[in-house]
Amino acid sequence: MMKKDYKLEICANSVTSCLEAEKGGAYRVELCAGIPEGGTTPSYGEMVLARKLLHIKLNVIIRPRGGDFLYSDLEQRIMLEDIRMARSVGVDGVVIGSLTAEGEVDMTRNRELIEEAEGMSVTFHRAFDMCRDPFESLERIVELGCDRILTSGGQPMAEQGVPLLRQLVERAGHRIIIMPGSGVNASNIAHLALETGAEEFHLSAREQKQSGMIYRNPNVKMGGERIVIDEYAIPVTRAGIVRQTLIALTNNPKQ
Repeated sequence: MMKKDYKLEICANSVTSCLEAEKGGAYRVELCAGIPEGGTTPSYGEMVLARKLLHIKLNVIIRPRGGDFLYSDLEQRIMLEDIRMARSVGVDGVVIGSLTAEGEVDMTRNRELIEEAEGMSVTFHRAFDMCRDPFESLERIVELGCDRILTSGGQPMAEQGVPLLRQLVERAGHRIIIMPGSGVNASNIAHLALETGAEEFHLSAREQKQSGMIYRNPNVKMGGERIVIDEYAIPVTRAGIVRQTLIALTNNPKQ
């Protein structure tokens, strides 16, 4: 049996995380801001520095805000400008996903974004998991010409979405890559590969790094009281976690 060509994509929340991902053996990074919101477009400075320092593939998410994937005309214009900016920086690919109010793939808006991204790789992100019909959506995304779909199989975590992920991989064939993501780690990646047939996987490989602040004001929270975020801990991808996950995937005798 021919050994599969497995690839890890790391969801990187900073240039620091990008560099750790590369050090750990990642094939590609997806650079995002706003991780607690599911990922939003990173800053120009992050894109520029990541591209200057990285030697592996660099994708960036194009998402102007958290929340749903039903975008206004103004938000569409923002995304088009962000794609132009990403192109000018020299990133390898963009990660997009627009839906209609009925939970279907918005062919018009996505096509416009893809045309602006001509020459770059295009991933359809987990907006896919919010679609009404995954199989119809798969066909629409194939029709659009995207290179891959990032999905948890319609569940909170990829492990829970294995039955749908397996079907998506089978239906996709060689037309498009199905890339499981959400909750992927060293302890479950070999199982996910075996059960789904997928060859690309998306994970963060992060751990909390404690802030260097000595003085801390306990009375003020930047995000307000309703948002529970430890403002004195910084999540950072770690090369060792990436490496451990890659070993767990590629050295599994069942693969």
